[in-house]
Amino acid sequence: MTKTAVKEDLQSTFTLIKQDNGIAHLIMDVIGDAMNTLKAEFAEQVVGMLSEIKADDSIKGIVLLSGKPDSFVAGADVTMIAECKSVEEATALSRQAHTVFEQIETLSIPIVAAINGACLGGGLELAMACHSRVCSDSAETALGLPEVQLGLLPGGGGTQRLPKLVGIQKALDMMLTGKHLRPIQALKSGLVDHVVPKSILIKTAEDIILSNKVSLSVNARYLNTTRKISLMDKLLEGNPIGRSIIFSQAKKTVLSKTKGNYPSPLKIIDCVKVGVQEASAKGYQTEANHFGELAKSEVSGQLRQLFFATTEMKKEYGVEGVKPKKINNVGVLGGGLMGGGIAFVTATKANVPVRIKDISHKGISYALKYAYNLLNKKVQRRFIRASEMQKQLSAISGTTDYTGFKHCDIVIEAVFEDLALKQNMVKEVELNSSEKTIFASNTSSLPIGKIAEKAERPENVIGLHYFSPVDKMPLAEIIPHATTSEQTISTTVEFAKKQGKTPIVVADKAGFYVNRILAPYVNEAAFMLLEGESIETIDKALVSFGFPVGPLQLLDEVGIDVGSKISPILYNELGERFATPPAFDKLIEDGRLGKKSNKGFYSYGKKVKGKQADESIYGLLGVVKNAKLSNETISQRAVFLMLNEAARCLDEGIIRSTRDGDIGAIFGIGFPPFLGGPFQYINQIGASYIVEKLKFWGQEYGERYTPCEALIKMAQENSSY
Repeated sequence: MTKTAVKEDLQSTFTLIKQDNGIAHLIMDVIGDAMNTLKAEFAEQVVGMLSEIKADDSIKGIVLLSGKPDSFVAGADVTMIAECKSVEEATALSRQAHTVFEQIETLSIPIVAAINGACLGGGLELAMACHSRVCSDSAETALGLPEVQLGLLPGGGGTQRLPKLVGIQKALDMMLTGKHLRPIQALKSGLVDHVVPKSILIKTAEDIILSNKVSLSVNARYLNTTRKISLMDKLLEGNPIGRSIIFSQAKKTVLSKTKGNYPSPLKIIDCVKVGVQEASAKGYQTEANHFGELAKSEVSGQLRQLFFATTEMKKEYGVEGVKPKKINNVGVLGGGLMGGGIAFVTATKANVPVRIKDISHKGISYALKYAYNLLNKKVQRRFIRASEMQKQLSAISGTTDYTGFKHCDIVIEAVFEDLALKQNMVKEVELNSSEKTIFASNTSSLPIGKIAEKAERPENVIGLHYFSPVDKMPLAEIIPHATTSEQTISTTVEFAKKQGKTPIVVADKAGFYVNRILAPYVNEAAFMLLEGESIETIDKALVSFGFPVGPLQLLDEVGIDVGSKISPILYNELGERFATPPAFDKLIEDGRLGKKSNKGFYSYGKKVKGKQADESIYGLLGVVKNAKLSNETISQRAVFLMLNEAARCLDEGIIRSTRDGDIGAIFGIGFPPFLGGPFQYINQIGASYIVEKLKFWGQEYGERYTPCEALIKMAQENSSY
């Protein structure tokens, strides 16, 4: 075999190695990076390599593969977009990708992508330009176009090629959600032609070429996919009327979910529509134009900034310079909803064995069933194999005593919000574990310092606050108290990352960060309800603003009784602005705890169709519906109180930075990502405007609207975060 590279002085990312059978391996390996990403400067290298291939008659075909052991191409380098100074530059970037990928697609000899690991974004667009795709059955292999999550759309021809491979409906589903397909899913959908063990991936790709069954005709290639087309798909996608229904329904669904706050989904639909209904050249040009517009949009800018911030956080330790210790065994106290969720992410994400202690076998059974149900759904959707499910389930065990806890590196308690109970848990864990075992409390309201008050080893005690449901919510608050060791902080932060969480370190003060900024927001919704605004009006206003659910529905989801336990702690420690409306006590007296009791602000149960507010609640609270506030006023009254409290938290050192505050609000309570978080939003609308509105409302509604000193100072200085 012989080896060549395009230009040695460029330290080329692409290397061509000829095999004895006439096939050449085109290997992509970005020097110095852990994963391959596509960069603008690679275009010259690829074009040069293709010219070399075309000039060599001895090459019968090409296998495109990665030089990285566990990934193919993770996507395009997002920093390229930030470097574009105009819409025109971003559009040209997309057109450059089109030109390069077209050269691959029209190559006169077969080129097969051999995919192992992440094949995402621009990486999948590169693979789709190849004549055939074969992927490994590795658990790390995933294929998708997640650009929508950055406020973008696939700019390398993805909106044009994907529908031809997997069909219009599947392509829209993938691009509008950013979801990844696992190998078997990709095979079934027609995205790849073969799925094989990693050990024979390259040989299979070579065999595909040597079989002479790879079509060099672009149109014929799309007809020979592994996709099984149902009769309904044929009826809908095979004629103009059916396609019109698909695009109309997709637009309707998108607007229902995004409320028009995110422009990229609608532009993705338009790209696909043009590509299907008009000439190919117009489809690609539409994609490039829309890509350019989105790349320079405010929404994409905020989402990319969020992406960079979270990427940066993944590289940090909890305490700078203090390396975390490895967690090999985990204990969880309590087998309820939170305990079961914590055990699940520990076993399946962190890949660490976990032992659940509960006072009864019933609690342990609940936690195991919780894990089984989540994993079984993945099996049914062909996301994982049944054997993988069994392996992950075997990592979870249970006990009604402390058997096995001696070897736990960290024990996480998820018991009732009772200080004496949690203090007792600390004592018991200290007696039944090692001197180095970390005790992490999942409390949402109790001070960690008080939980550690009677501990023999308070330096090992820390808060590790998850959000419900644990398997879905990405945030974790890490709360050290005054004497928590730096080693404990760094180890806990790293462990939360292993569980798939984005952790922020916050100070040990009432409500920590997320619940503290959430409380005034939710309270204000209740105050507006008592003023006569309807439940639906309040929630719809905040959903239109960009929250995933309204504040009153959120209370139903979390539990009205849970909120009532946190409120007195905030009020006692932080003052009058956290006084709760009298509504909460009346609701709890009436047994309205929310969804879990089938009775809250909304009606629940088998007979209830859709989401319906419970009309009887107005009589219970003595409220006469009298809607008089605009959607803007409703959203601003609730959100501006959240912004005010976030500014206080930063000023008091509750959070370490505006970055942590923005990420905490987005990942913890669903603050609209397209606004960038509370601090980015303050910058957008200006501190002076917020202060002016807070003072105006304060005259009518009282001191809870008093603007904090930090915002007043920013308004006076016309400064920003």
